[in-house]
Amino acid sequence: MIRDVGETLGSKAMEAFGRAMARTQEHGGLGVDLLTSEDAYLAVFDAPGAQGEDVQARYEDGAVLVRIDRFREHREGFEMRFPGRGLSLDGRVELPDDADVDPDSATATLADNGTLQVRVPRTDDPATADA
Repeated sequence: MIRDVGETLGSKAMEAFGRAMARTQEHGGLGVDLLTSEDAYLAVFDAPGAQGEDVQARYEDGAVLVRIDRFREHREGFEMRFPGRGLSLDGRVELPDDADVDPDSATATLADNGTLQVRVPRTDDPATADA
């Protein structure tokens, strides 16, 4: 009887810890590096566990915005002890104020290692820039 209570309390504590970790991850934002070259900006986001269909990337008001809605797979023979990973993750990186870019030509690539690269080409024509 006492053992059952201990196991129940332990399970509840692990579940609460997992939920807190998931909320922290969801509200913390995706890690991102912004790189630049002569012809483009490259935003590199950490996107662990993401699949291509989970990712939305867009350019808005001088920033690259990313949203990842992940789904947990059922694992045969296992039960979820606690959900430790956030399911909805957001990322944002501001481009420099003077960035002249062509967002319509931007591309996003998700690598097998969970890295999302969003490439936004620079433009020499300010009329095509969306800053």
